[in-house]
Amino acid sequence: MQITELFFSLQGEGKNAGLPTVFVRTTGCNLRCSYCDTAYAYSEGAEMDVPEVIETMQRWRCRRACITGGEPLLQEDLPGLTDALQADGYAIEVETNGSQDVAWLTRRDVTVSLDIKCPSSGMQDEMRMDNLAVLRPRDQLKFVIGTREDYDHACSVIERYAPACQVVMQPVWQSHVELADWIVQDEIDVRLSLQLHKILWGDRKGI
Repeated sequence: MQITELFFSLQGEGKNAGLPTVFVRTTGCNLRCSYCDTAYAYSEGAEMDVPEVIETMQRWRCRRACITGGEPLLQEDLPGLTDALQADGYAIEVETNGSQDVAWLTRRDVTVSLDIKCPSSGMQDEMRMDNLAVLRPRDQLKFVIGTREDYDHACSVIERYAPACQVVMQPVWQSHVELADWIVQDEIDVRLSLQLHKILWGDRKGI
């Protein structure tokens, strides 16, 4: 599989923010979101087999893994990696961009963090909305919000699909106060997620 980076840090986003985590960033993405902050993962990667990935991860004591990208579901070896991680005692989260079928992942002992892209991303029409029906309480649904139109779109998706999992709204970097105000004004039951790693370390890679 193609791997852009392997590193140990604190989870910066979503319901597990702040928890020590080993990150596996895969290479390649089928989307081109306007606000993407990991565009280097489009093509910068090295071929590694699953045992090599596991061996590298084992240098850290942490047994919490986040597979991100890029888009991990484009990797043919992803099922083998999740199986190997589970056998080695890892709690596994897979972050995915919303354009790929996640049903097979929800049949495994894996937490799915599913994005639904909003209008300002430019990728709204690439979403597989049928994924929302298979999300479980352990999963999370994430919207990245850059404009009021994005926020209104996210609210309409939540109302229409009533997802069974935690819903997270994450502002495009540095637009967090406005989003917080909207959430409070509308009294919607979502989690506001700031990018903790950017608050702590800015735009550094591998952290």
